[in-house]
Amino acid sequence: MRLLIVGSLNGQIGAASQVAIARGVKVLHADTIERGLEDLRSGKGADLVMIDANLNVGKLVGALLSERISVPVVACGTGTDADIAVRAIKAGAKEYIPLPPDAEMIAAILAAVADENNSIVHADQRTKDVLKMAAQIAPSDASVLITGASGTGKELMAKYVHAKSRRADRRFVAVNCAAIPENLLESELFGHEKGSFTGAVARRIGKFEEASGGTLLLDEISEMDSHMQAKLLRAVQEREIDRVGGKKPVPVDVRIIATSNRDLEKEVAESNFREDLYFRLNVVNLHIPSLRDRPDDILVLADFFVKKFADANDTARLPISDAATTVLRAHEWPGNVRELENSVHRAVLLSPGSEIEPAAFGLTIRTVATDASSPQAADAGARAGGSGLVGRTVSDVERDLIIDTLQHYLGNRTHAANILGISIRTLRNKLKLYMEDGFVVPQPGNTEHPVI
Repeated sequence: MRLLIVGSLNGQIGAASQVAIARGVKVLHADTIERGLEDLRSGKGADLVMIDANLNVGKLVGALLSERISVPVVACGTGTDADIAVRAIKAGAKEYIPLPPDAEMIAAILAAVADENNSIVHADQRTKDVLKMAAQIAPSDASVLITGASGTGKELMAKYVHAKSRRADRRFVAVNCAAIPENLLESELFGHEKGSFTGAVARRIGKFEEASGGTLLLDEISEMDSHMQAKLLRAVQEREIDRVGGKKPVPVDVRIIATSNRDLEKEVAESNFREDLYFRLNVVNLHIPSLRDRPDDILVLADFFVKKFADANDTARLPISDAATTVLRAHEWPGNVRELENSVHRAVLLSPGSEIEPAAFGLTIRTVATDASSPQAADAGARAGGSGLVGRTVSDVERDLIIDTLQHYLGNRTHAANILGISIRTLRNKLKLYMEDGFVVPQPGNTEHPVI
């Protein structure tokens, strides 16, 4: 694990570094935000950034977002200054650590980052089978294609493979191919030289070079256009890349793991994905079943998330009631583990009693997936507060499902579209029609529920 410390931490750099180093963390220090960004751009990388809260935390977080550098930020400052802590959190810091540094608190944050990166909570035999295969192929350098629906945990599986590999002590670098505009993806992967295009204010090391010696995850690779697929194929075959604006090839040594929520064989057949690249990537395929197909994982994951969010929000770890357990097991979970996590987070915040009851999860009968004639389904639907569908038009049901899903995800269009299985553009068009017809549409961050 790699830690980047930015600023002086009020003279407590040495103490914080010693705590981290004692736990096997590699520590890098930068005096200023600009120098810290340079270190990240140059490929040195970090799994966690600790920044002096007296510096401009918002500037660092904003720069990381604009340059698509994904790393959590923790602010550190004088423990008695509450205003600084509040400003740091509002500026985007994940946590605030009072100074002088408490060894146990730093250790807990480091452990949380490590656990988030590598742990896979499970109990179902199908998940165990996938993990067994992953552990078996991890020591090799073979390319791995991880497939499964959105929210099943493909990136977590990739981190598991890396952690079990011979490259575990080197870097794991992830690139979300679907989140980066096509005209920027080449620079993101291969880097660029200063002045090579408008906005290239400095040399930037690409993800291939940053991951050299370690593992590179190409997340949602099916979203990559054909032009970039050709360039990627060359990089995979030749083990060298060309920076944008560069004059000579740069050798790289990476293990490639790719993920996709689409059927890549079908994409190849429809000429949407290069067949030669598909065979290069699909040396080993790890398919993660949808959550509904591994039901024994549902309750252990729910219990795990209850503990996680209760601790994060400083609330009691309430047990899940028997009625709620029935609802959780009967739910279809179209959003898989991601949907379950969000539902549990909501339930932890909204449960007033001694147990977590079905209503707190916000699930409805429209997404219950058991046989409608079974007693379990009837009980689950009744307890979840659902209403009948007979006598209603398809368009009305679709509208209610879309609005309910958007409400459940607190107005977040991207999450709702992923859960509904439609494009963000389609969702926005439908919401526009609903608003024109006079229906109330939840807005981002403007719902009756607390923001999760």
